Parts: sequence; C-alpha cells; structure tokens
Amino acid sequence: MDVDSRMTTESDSDSDATTANALGRGSGSETSSSSAPSTPGTPTAAAPAAAGTGPRPAPGYTAVNAVIEKKEDGPGCRCGHTLTAVPAVGEEGSPDYVGPRLILFGGATALEGNSATPPSSAGSAGIRLAGATADVHCYDVLSNKWSRLTPLGEPPSPRAAHVATAVGTMVVIQGGIGPAGLSAEDLHVLDLTQQRPRWHRVVVQGPGPGPRYGHVMALVGQRFLLTIGGNDGKRPLADVWALDTAAKPYEWRKLEPEGEGPPPCMYATASARSDGLLLLCGGRDGNSVPLSSAYGLAKHRDGRWEWAIAPGVSPSPRYQHAAVFVNARLHVSGGALGGGRMVEDSSSVAVLDTAAGVWCDTKSVVTTPRTGRYSADAAGGDAAVELTRRCRHAAAAVGDLIFIYGGLRGGVLLDDLLVAEDLAAAETTTAANHAAASAAATDTQAGRAPGRYAYNDERTRQAAPESAADGSVVLGTPVAPPLNGDMYTDISPENAVQGQRRSNKGVDYLVEASAAEAEAISATLAAVKARQVNGDAEELSDKEQSPDSTSSSKHSSLIKPDTALSNNMTPPPGVRLHHRAVVVAAETGGALGGMVRQLSIDQFENEGRRVSYGTPENATAARKLLDRQMSINSVPKKVIAALLKPRGWKPPVRRQFFLDCNEIADLCDSAERIFSSEPSVLQLKAPIKIFGDLHGQFGDLMRLFDEYGAPSTAGDIAYIDYLFLGDYVDRGQHSLETMSLLLALKVEYPQNVHLIRGNHEAADINALFGFRIECIERMGERDGIWTWHRMNRLFNWLPLAALIEKKIICMHGGIGRSINHVEQIENLQRPITMEAGSVVLMDLLWSDPTENDSVEGLRPNARGPGLVTFGPDRVMEFCNNNDLQLIVRAHECVMDGFERFAQGHLITLFSATNYCGTANNAGAILVLGRDLVVVPKLIHPLPPAITSPETSPDHIEDTWMQELNANRPATPTRGRPQAAAANDRGALAWI
Repeated sequence: MDVDSRMTTESDSDSDATTANALGRGSGSETSSSSAPSTPGTPTAAAPAAAGTGPRPAPGYTAVNAVIEKKEDGPGCRCGHTLTAVPAVGEEGSPDYVGPRLILFGGATALEGNSATPPSSAGSAGIRLAGATADVHCYDVLSNKWSRLTPLGEPPSPRAAHVATAVGTMVVIQGGIGPAGLSAEDLHVLDLTQQRPRWHRVVVQGPGPGPRYGHVMALVGQRFLLTIGGNDGKRPLADVWALDTAAKPYEWRKLEPEGEGPPPCMYATASARSDGLLLLCGGRDGNSVPLSSAYGLAKHRDGRWEWAIAPGVSPSPRYQHAAVFVNARLHVSGGALGGGRMVEDSSSVAVLDTAAGVWCDTKSVVTTPRTGRYSADAAGGDAAVELTRRCRHAAAAVGDLIFIYGGLRGGVLLDDLLVAEDLAAAETTTAANHAAASAAATDTQAGRAPGRYAYNDERTRQAAPESAADGSVVLGTPVAPPLNGDMYTDISPENAVQGQRRSNKGVDYLVEASAAEAEAISATLAAVKARQVNGDAEELSDKEQSPDSTSSSKHSSLIKPDTALSNNMTPPPGVRLHHRAVVVAAETGGALGGMVRQLSIDQFENEGRRVSYGTPENATAARKLLDRQMSINSVPKKVIAALLKPRGWKPPVRRQFFLDCNEIADLCDSAERIFSSEPSVLQLKAPIKIFGDLHGQFGDLMRLFDEYGAPSTAGDIAYIDYLFLGDYVDRGQHSLETMSLLLALKVEYPQNVHLIRGNHEAADINALFGFRIECIERMGERDGIWTWHRMNRLFNWLPLAALIEKKIICMHGGIGRSINHVEQIENLQRPITMEAGSVVLMDLLWSDPTENDSVEGLRPNARGPGLVTFGPDRVMEFCNNNDLQLIVRAHECVMDGFERFAQGHLITLFSATNYCGTANNAGAILVLGRDLVVVPKLIHPLPPAITSPETSPDHIEDTWMQELNANRPATPTRGRPQAAAANDRGALAWI
C-alpha cells in the first residue's frame, strides 16, 4: 500500500502536539507561535510546580500488561490506526452495565520496502505501509482486557491514516488510504449502544470533503463533526468541512472561517475541548516541512467560525503525533521531524495547561524550543521519554488516564499499550478558581456576580450597536429545522450576518469570544479588564474590547454569509413558528441515532383547535448587552455534579435531601445577589430555549435536557441560553432538586440561565400545595421550615418577565386586565410579596387567555374571585402597544405541551408531563433560533412503572404528595374543565 513517500518516517517528534494545546480554556498568554520550525534553544531551568501553585509537569507513561486471552484478541503491531474512547453504557451495578472502552480500528500491520534501512537525510523514508486492516479491537478499561469485536453490518474497507471520533457511544470513521488507494469519503459509524455492535454507513447529502488521508476530525461542541486538512492524493489541504450531527438530512458544508488559519498541511492533530474550541497543531506542509504552530478554531454564538493562533512556546515542530484533552490539559506525545528524525528529548511528552496558558514537558514549563537529539542526559534518565519516542500511534483519554497504542519507531512496528495518569488535571480547575477569586472582588464591589476567567468557561458578553428592521410573525411557514445542542435532534443552524473582525486575534480573545455572544459588544465593558490566572495578570486590550470589534448582524453558521446580507447587514425577519414540532420517538434507527421525529404543527389536534389566523403584526428588533460571568462558589458545583445527570438521574431511594441548611443558605445567598442586580424585565437574546411549568417533576427536566441538550460545557450552554417561566415547586415530588439545580445553574452561568417568577413562587401558595411539606418531610421540621422560609425570601427577588430581541415577551401568567405596556412590569420594585403586589402583579402571575379565539374581552377566571381571562383582542392590543410579535406564557397545563392563541401571537407552554399523575399531557419546550424561528420540542409521559406503588421504596414517603393532589386537584387542563370543581370556582382546588 503506497501511502506517501514520507508517511512513516523513522524518527518523529512531539513538539507540535504541544502547540495544539495552547488554545486551552482561558489561557493567559497572548504570544503567538510560528508556523515554521523553531530554532533549537536551551530551556530555562524551572522546578516542577507544586500542586496548587502552578502548572504541573507532564506525567510519565508506563507500559500496560493487558489481558489477551486469545491471540486474535490483541491488536498486535500496527500504525496509522485510530484509538477512540467510548463512555460507559447503562447504570453502574446493573447487569447490562458496560464500562468505558477504547475502540481501536484499522491501521497498517506490516511494512514494505527497505524497512531495515533508516530514511536518508534527504527525507525519503523508504518505508511504506502494508497489511491495511478493518479489524476492530476493544480494550475494556475496568477489566484491563483486549478483545476483538465482530460487529454486524457492512464494515468499512481496510484502511490506515484515517480519522475517527466518538459521538456518544458511536465511533465515526472517515477517509484514509487502503490497498486500492484512497478510501471513499463515506462516513461509517460503529454503534456500540447495543450488546452486539453494528456498522452503519451514513448517508450524507451533497458534496463533501472527498477522499483524503492524513487529515483530522473532531466533534466540536458535542454537535459539529469538523474535518480539516489532509492530502487528497495530489497535495496537502487546508479546507474545513462541518457536518451538523443534530440536523437531518446530514450534509457536509464547507466553512470559511475568519482569521489566520493553518497552512495546507497533513498529519496534524486536533482535539476538541468540552466548551467547543478545537485545537489543531503541527503537521507537515506542502514542502514537507514540519510545523510548530498551533491554531484554535471556534464557533461564535453569532454563527461565525474563526481561527486564532495559539500562544506559548512549542517545544518542537512535529507531525504524525497524537494529542488528547484531559479536562483543561492537552496531552501530546510522539511525532516526526522528517528526514528520519524524531523528537528525542524530554519534550516527547508535553502538556498544554490551558488554565495557566503554558506548555510543560516532563520536567518544567517550556520557554524555548527543545529540539535536541535524544540522550539519557537530555531526557533526565526518564524511561517514559523513550517509550513515547514514536510516530503514527494513537491516543485516547478515559477520565484522568491517557492511553497510547502502537505506532512506529524507526523501522519497527509497535504493539504496546501505554498509560499515564494526570492527577494534575483536576487541580487545574481548583487552582484557576482560587486565582480568579481576587479578580472577582472587583466585579462583586461593582454589583455584579463574581467572575472567572479560566477552565470553566468564563463568558464576557459585550454589546454593539445594531441595525433593526421591521419583521412580522408568520405562522406555518417552513423556515428551518429546530435548533438546539443535542446531537440526536434535528436543529437549524444559528443564522447571523458576518460581522467585522476583531483586530486582536490572540487566544485570549478567541477563548472569550467562542463562548460569548460575539455580536453583543458593550461600550461599558470596553475598558481594560485585568484578570489573574495562576499569578499571571492578563489584560484585555481596549482594542480587543472596542464596540467596533464585532458586528451584531447574522449569517448561516456553516456557510459563507450571503453576499447581500453581508453588504447590507440586513437583520433576520420576524418571529415565525416552525411548521413542524420535534417529538421524541421510541425508535432509535439511523446511523447517528434517529431519536426524534417531526410532526406537522397541524397534526396537534389539542394544540390547534382554539387558534384562528389573522394578519401578522410588525415589530422592531433591538438588543441589550449582558455580561457573561462565572461563579467560583463550591456549593453550585456540588449541586450540578449531583443533580445534572440527564441520562443517569433516578429518584433517590432515601428521601433525605443531600444539602443541609448551611449549603442551601449559601446557594440562595449567591443566587439572590444575582437576581437583585437584574431588572424586573430581563433583556435577552436568541438563540434561547424556553421552559414552562416544571412543578417539581425533576425527572421531566432531566428528560428534556437529555433529549434536547443540557446547560453544561459538555452540552450546549456555549451556543444557546435557557429561560424558565416559573412554577418550579409544588405538586411534584422533587421540588427541592428542581429549585436547587436551577439556582446552581443560575449562579454558575448567570448570563446564560434565566429564571422568572411563577404564581407558585409565593409562600401563601406553596405552603398549601406541596413545597413546604416536602421541605419538612425531607429535611426535618426545624431545617425544613427554615429552608422553606429562605427559599420564599429568594422568590421575592425573582425577575417577573423577559423580553427577547424586543420582539417576544415571556411571562408566567398573562396580561390580564391591567397590563397595557411593558413599562408597567418594569416599574414593579423587588423584593415583592404577593400580598404587597398590585393588580399588575396578580395579572402577570395569575391571568389566563380565554377559552379560544372567539371569546374576546375580559371574562371572570375560574381560578378565583378577582382574577380574569383575556381575549385575543387584548393580546393584539398589547403587542401593538409594545411593538411585540409574540407572548410566551406558562401557567396552564396543555395537552400537547404547547398551544397557540390569538392567531398565533400567544403560546402557552407547559413542560411537566402527566401533570399531577392524572392529566396524561405531553411536556414541551420552545427553541427560538437566531433566525427567530420558534420550534416546539416535545416529550410524552412515561408509561406506568412495572413495579406497583405499594412495593416501591418511595411509596411510604410519597403518599403525602398523592393525598395532597387528591385533596387539592390541579387546575383543569386548558380546554378541559373538570365537572367536580366547576361548582366551586372560588375554591383552592382551582389554584
């Protein structure tokens, strides 16, 4: 198999992999590395940093004595293969649990040519790969055992120099070269979800990257498959292709990123950080020169993709190396220099500490390139340096463990498995948090929540002047598929017009902007910000923060902006309800997981029966700045770690709540400081997900996060905001979990997660409908009553409404009889109790639309005396008065989870399924894309549990909630009044 005349050079170097790490999470340096080979130099002496005091050196590798029961179970000698980490499947301890695995695919198992002779100094390797294979081997990390897999389905052709990456529990294979030449560009997926793995070939529409080898591929932001560079058999390439795994039909789109990107090259490495930043380092250019530069590629929230040169000092140029992230540290190993040479000193193992913004080898921080020949003295006598002296190997990480398999050293193929443990990875986050504390003090004094600029995605959001144009609500117009961050879900690209480039293209800018609203630049925040990370002060220049640095207009995220849009800066059209809703389906067919189906909006009989269509209204668009910051509070992190488990959460067997009073006080204090600094009407921007009533049904919240994306760096928080419309407590059995997690997310992502108040966030209501009883039952009477009082004091600070893009207003109840202008809500001063509130507050939290569009005006509300329902004429009047296009409200259970009213200008949203165990309703969220297309996304109620309630471990403890809901039945599902309660419309049963 003739791969390349220099494909498997005898000697290889690690330096380039080091550079790939330079674009870590919150790096503090802005020095750019050169794309040309570095000049050898003498490193500055530096002792390894102690834990918590600075960057830790790279860990050493040792050989693993893995169990191989049969000869065919072991992968054997090979190079040019891939090694991909796949997460565990099932619940630990259950019979069907399968632990984390490493999947090894393909590669060359033999060499052709004069393999005994080292390549000449001219650079011709004289070595060619042979014995290409399509075998699949699996290493079980827990049992330390290799096995050979025989998947069902049609396997890919034998190949080497291909790429692979994990998408959940699936391994995606693409490209490479085999006995017959270049492999086809098809995507092949190895599905490991079931007990018997299966191969699928993914159907991708339109043109794609084409056959190539020596390229890189990574899953960015848990969503986009990016393929970059390589060789098409004629020349090295520098193109970038993206496939959105959340949008069907699958389609490759060629990106045109801004900024200075890498030159055409092959044999580079790339690894994606959990926050959506891809790092590409090293490679070999068209003149066969190894590269030492590293680049970061990020997708801005306004849809633009951008390259930036990484800072720091690369120990050496290199190619055919390996790199993988462990938390905030990128681990690089091996690599070739060309001409039969490898990196043969202590930098054959290197780490980029992205919290500190520096490169480390096994001895110290790297300040100058280290490209000397290997010797025991130069390596410090470290045997691990000799172990990692290789090229064409593969690496993967499981937790804090980094694994390396195989490769080529000289003319010898290797068959060893190496492992290193990076205990410093966890310390990186802790050290960054402490280092950010002093910088946070300035923000706290200014009345803002504490900020952080390090590993955990500090977001600095700024605002820029924007052009605005009239738009209109258009119902039933097919515009785009849904938008969210779940890789199994059909979503639309975030649309935005290309903005002006920032003049500073350093990594600090990219790390900040990749997770921020790139179109929102604030003149207020244009001043220099000094931040301290691990003792090194970092300053963001005025030039970088200037209001002109980024535009707010929009273009499609995966293609070059339309010329007309780019030139005229035309904003997107008005709010539109997508013609199809996304519904979770039971079937899981499809190579990348067909977890959802789409139904026409018109198929939702319950939702659509009270809607009539009329003339859309015009409105104007505007935006307001928000400053993204992160908390350094440990209690929110504890809550998120314990509760944010979209796929693995189960109701606790013991009802005792896991937080004590002191921790709840800490959580409430932190959240209250943020709420008190926010206005009564939040000013938000698209894209955003909107959630309706949850009512303590924490399992439904986890299901929605699981199906449609979760607010975490491993989810989609870098791309989309979250808005919750109130009624977090009462009725359900897990109000404490629901409220604690939402508060923790608010503290952790104060400018991404937004909460407004519902009518059940009031002491006189939640004392009667479950929350007070739950606090006492799960925390004891003394601590439970204290917690209930503290939570209700916090509720008085919650914002009361949210305005999105100045076009959509979100509230809990409605406009009632008294609310004619948004300013009336803005003028409500908090903290505010229900008793002290005016009729405006009562209408805002308690009023409902009339039965259907034919019932206009104001009518008495069955919930109780003094409350009203409002007709479609009131909705249209309110929208006209405030230049709005849509009202989104919650407050009422609706059968399909969402329901339109007033010609589609009002949507009722309810996210809890089977409300109170009797309604059998679906739950829904609304996903508002950057193009202002509203997409409903639904989940259906779960079937009844096989285990009867009488035998459930929670039965005794949960009878109180069942009795409460029976004694005080819920408000009837909208449009379906209950005869039993109709005789007493002033009763508490209607609340």
